[in-house]
Amino acid sequence: MPTISKLGDAGIVWIILTITLLISRKYRRAGFALLFALILDVTVCNIILKPLVARVRPCDVNTTVQLLIARPTDYSFPSGHTAASFAAVSSLYLSQQWLWKPALVLAILISFSRLYLYVHYPTDIFAGIMLGIIVGYLGYKLVVFSKSLCNKRKQGDR
Repeated sequence: MPTISKLGDAGIVWIILTITLLISRKYRRAGFALLFALILDVTVCNIILKPLVARVRPCDVNTTVQLLIARPTDYSFPSGHTAASFAAVSSLYLSQQWLWKPALVLAILISFSRLYLYVHYPTDIFAGIMLGIIVGYLGYKLVVFSKSLCNKRKQGDR
């Protein structure tokens, strides 16, 4: 579980996937959807919600539990690992990329690992899933919107 959780640290696995998709001309649109989703996720989850809610982690409430990972220093709600993971899954799904299926498996594992490691409450995970789906959708819609703007602009140049 520590290894699975580490894949979600700072969204590293999803950032690597985003860069890989952006490099490929064939998958660039999905890469931009994922990029926008992750930017929205970090903004809403880490910059707005975590400090606003300021929920103490379960490992800080019950300090008798021996943690298998380093004690996180930020707040608990919502789970950033989960939100980033489900932002990736939903943006890939909406972009009709087959990668959404293995991403979903990894997202579920990462989310469960956060419970197993006693650094999140179930409601943190649930909120992370919901937030991730919403920002994944918004990231995808930003790509669709920007593409329609580009198409209108090209038609106007004719």
